Amino acid sequence: MSATPPNEKTGFSYAQVAASDNPPIVHNSEGVPELASSRPPLASKSTSPPTSYASAVEKPSPEERRRIRADREAAKVIDEQEKIIAEERAERRRRRRERDEQERRDQDSYEEEKKQRRKERRERKDRERRESGGESSASSRHLSPHAHRTEKIRQDGTVRSGSDASDDEEKPSLVSAIQKVHWAPLNIPLPRRLQTAAVLWHTLSMTLFFSFFWFVLAIPLSWPIMVPYLIYVFFLANNHADGSAPYKRSEWLRNLPIWRLYTEYFPIRLHRTVELDPSKNYIFAYHPHGIISHGAFGNFCTEATGFSKLFPGIKNTLLTIDNNFNIPFNREYLLALGLASVSKRSCEALLRGEARPNKNSRSLLNPVSWFTRSSEKVADEGGRAITIVIGGARESLEAHPGSMKLVCKKRRGFLKLAMREGAGVVPVLSFGENDLYEQLVPDEGSWIRKMQMLAKKTMGFTVPLAHARGVFNYDVGLLPYRHEINTVVGKPIFPPKTTEPTDQQVAEFQERYIDELQRMWDEWKDVFAQDRLPGRDGEMEFVE
Repeated sequence: MSATPPNEKTGFSYAQVAASDNPPIVHNSEGVPELASSRPPLASKSTSPPTSYASAVEKPSPEERRRIRADREAAKVIDEQEKIIAEERAERRRRRRERDEQERRDQDSYEEEKKQRRKERRERKDRERRESGGESSASSRHLSPHAHRTEKIRQDGTVRSGSDASDDEEKPSLVSAIQKVHWAPLNIPLPRRLQTAAVLWHTLSMTLFFSFFWFVLAIPLSWPIMVPYLIYVFFLANNHADGSAPYKRSEWLRNLPIWRLYTEYFPIRLHRTVELDPSKNYIFAYHPHGIISHGAFGNFCTEATGFSKLFPGIKNTLLTIDNNFNIPFNREYLLALGLASVSKRSCEALLRGEARPNKNSRSLLNPVSWFTRSSEKVADEGGRAITIVIGGARESLEAHPGSMKLVCKKRRGFLKLAMREGAGVVPVLSFGENDLYEQLVPDEGSWIRKMQMLAKKTMGFTVPLAHARGVFNYDVGLLPYRHEINTVVGKPIFPPKTTEPTDQQVAEFQERYIDELQRMWDEWKDVFAQDRLPGRDGEMEFVE
C-alpha cells in the first residue's frame, strides 16, 4: 500500500497528525472547529484492486470440479498401475537373474563332469596302452580269443570287457542309460535358444539345401527351370574359381543378426596382434581344422566378430573344397557368403584380382553370356586376402579336446603361392577349435581308418567319428559344445618374391612359418588353452 497523502487544507497527513502530540485544528464546512485526526481518512490513490486476486478469479463450475476430480483419480490409478508394472518388471528381472545363475551353475557342473569323464578316459587309455605294451606282439593279440571281446559300460561310466561283464550280474538297462543323459532344462532363456538354432542351421545347411533340391526336382512343373539350372551348375558355372567371389558376395547376408547369435553360442572371439598394411596382399593360414572349422567360418565368412573393423581395407575370402559348390542351391548360398574354391587357379585369381566381373559383358544376342560373365583386369592395388584351412581333412582326424596337433610339414602349396604372388603369410591359431567335439580314434590299419583315408582321397574330405551334444541334451548329437574359441591373428611373414621358388627357398620359408606358429602358441597357450591336456600331450605338435 502507498503512504497516506497529506490533507489538502492543512498540509498534514493523517499519520502525521496521529503521531503528533498537538494535532492541528481545522474547520469543517459549517465553520465548526475540529481536530484533523477526527476526520475520516481520504481514499487512497493506490491502483490496487478493491478485492483480492482469489475473489477476482472465477470459480470453476460443478462440472469442471467433477472433471478435475476425475482426472486426479485417473492419474492416481495410472500411477498405481505404473508402480505395479515396475514391480513386475523388477520381479521378472530377479527371476531372470536367478535362472541365469542356475543355468550357469548347471553349465559349470556339466563342464566339471565333462572334464572328469575326459580324465577317466585318458587314464583308461593309458592303462590299456600299458597293458598292450606288456603283450608279446600284435599278431598274438589278434589270435587271442580275447582280442575281439566286447566292451560294456558300467553304471559309473567305466568300460568293462566281456569277461568282466559275464561276472557282473548288473547290466545297464536302456532306462538307466537314458537317465544318465544330461537333458536340457525347459527354462532356458530365449537368447540361448536362438543361439542353438543359429548353430543348428549352419551345421545342417548343406543337408537342407540338398534335400530341398530333390524335393523341387520331384515336382515336374519345376523341370523347365531346374534343367537349365543344372546345366549351368555342372557345365557352365565357374564363378567360384575365377576370382570373382569377393565382388559377388552379399554384405547384407554376411551382416545378418543370425551370425551374431552363431558366434555368441561358443563364443567366438577374434584377436589382432599387429595391424596389416591394406596396400599388400595376404594369405591367412588357419590352424587347426577341427571337425567343421566353426572358428574359420565365424571369423572370416561373416562380420559378426568385426573382421572389417580390425583389418580395414582388406577384403578377405574364405576358401573351401570344390565339392561344396556342386550341390545345387547350396552353391548360391556359399557364393553369397563370399566363399570360393581352394584350387590353385582360384587362389591365384583372388590374389591378383584379375576376375572382377564386367557389368557390360552380357548380350541378348549371345545366350552363353547370360550364364557366364567376362572379367576385367584390375590394378594391383592390394588389400586382397584369402583364408586357407591348411590342415584340411587330414587334420580333422587329429582334432581331440585338449590337444593341438597340426598338419603342415607336407603342406607347401600355400607357401609357394605366397612366394610367386608376393603375398604375406599370416599365421592364424584358433584356441578351442579342437574342444568342440569328442572323437573316436580308430587304430592305425583298422578298416575304419582305411575307409576314412579312402574317403579323403576320393572325395576330398573325410568323416570323423565325432559327437558332441544335441538340441535337447548335452551328451549325444552333432551340435558342438559351448566352448570358447579364441582366434589369434599373428604377424605376417613376407617371403622373397620369385616366379619359380626352389625347394630350399620353400623349406626356409616354411621354417620361418613354423617358428612363428610355435611362438604364438608359447605366448598365448597359458591365456586361451588353460584346460589343455597335462604334459606333452597338451603341447602343440606337428604330426605331418
